[in-house]
Amino acid sequence: MSKKIIEKPFRPVYPTPAGLITSVDVDGKPNIITLGEVAMVSLNPTRVSVGMRPATYSNRLVKTTGEFVVNFPTTDIIDKVDYCGTVSGRTSDKFAETGLTPEPALHVKPPLIKECPVNLECKVIGVLSLGSHDLFIGDVLVMHAEEDIIIEENRGIIDPAKSKAVIFAMNSYWSFGEKIDIIRFTRK
Repeated sequence: MSKKIIEKPFRPVYPTPAGLITSVDVDGKPNIITLGEVAMVSLNPTRVSVGMRPATYSNRLVKTTGEFVVNFPTTDIIDKVDYCGTVSGRTSDKFAETGLTPEPALHVKPPLIKECPVNLECKVIGVLSLGSHDLFIGDVLVMHAEEDIIIEENRGIIDPAKSKAVIFAMNSYWSFGEKIDIIRFTRK
């Protein structure tokens, strides 16, 4: 089959996890933004990145406080995931409007989202302005995970199917399919 050349592709890396990123203002008022720009950038030390448009309210909050929490939502709350990505926190209280439950974090001021089975508390170690988005690099201080979705406790390995994780692909929300095999399966 022949391949077509796409000069300016939209979201050519797919799928990516959907994340509900929590942040707080200087008075401690929390906000939530939905992002598809969430990625691992280092395994040791554990670091993640989130990309946010500079115009977003959350971008300003994270730049000001230097902290954020990555909360991985489930397919059960997809309506809340969509809402948090389409309404600005400048003019709304997304926790109150969605009914999501804030829980205190251990090391940062932004709250965890109780309904999300996995939460990563992060401290910003760097910000890169890359065009349409600023890339925030965060040290993962601690991960919270519901016990029933953990496959390997000491390493924090999560079963994506049990976690009911939400992913972005081609401007749509998706859920995980079936597991094919483990990494290094050819060396068994």
